[in-house]
Amino acid sequence: MDYNLVNQLRSFTLLYAEDEEGIQKNIFEILDCMFKDIYLAKDGEEAYKLYLEKKPDLIITDIKMPKMTGLELVKKIRETNPKIRVIITSAHTDLDYLLDATELHLVKYIVKPITEEKLTIALKAFINSFENTTVFNLQPSWIFDESKALVKGPKEEFILTKKENMFLKMLLVKGRIITYNEIENILWEETSIMTQNALRLFIKNLRKKLPKDILKNIQGTGYRLNL
Repeated sequence: MDYNLVNQLRSFTLLYAEDEEGIQKNIFEILDCMFKDIYLAKDGEEAYKLYLEKKPDLIITDIKMPKMTGLELVKKIRETNPKIRVIITSAHTDLDYLLDATELHLVKYIVKPITEEKLTIALKAFINSFENTTVFNLQPSWIFDESKALVKGPKEEFILTKKENMFLKMLLVKGRIITYNEIENILWEETSIMTQNALRLFIKNLRKKLPKDILKNIQGTGYRLNL
């Protein structure tokens, strides 16, 4: 699995619904080290209860499940949450299933058997779906809204400067270390020089607006988010 993809996925939580125990176990073993948390469900009703309780960032669900199908599950969730990302898995290639699923605005539709290659493509599509978004989860109860240049915590909110807003978006979208050279070339104007003192003050002020210890310095290289 792509290391950069894994690094990007680690800040997200996943709800995985699959009624076939063997398939669920195999896919869980592939996904286990990628996500911050994974919640497993064996039928649609259990998946819906977990969704309400855990509020995952991504749902991967099979279509054919007892008590509530995957399509029924997603339709029910879509009644109150049109934005949550969903990947559907199914043994069906029937056109009716595909058309029904298309109306649910899915990230991907994976036809079984599920392979690591198919999962990788689907998970990359999940990450890419955030490219045009403006709202990101930093930690539980912490969000970053790029369009408003706003970081909001459980009890407080902070307005970001233009540089802070750009830098935080870079860290989240790229999902890797942002080097000192990138910081200087992208954030600092061509007419100004990024001195060590200027960078130190910039980082100090930004840290005051973020969850504790989320911004990590990689000595001699740059900065990344500790998600």
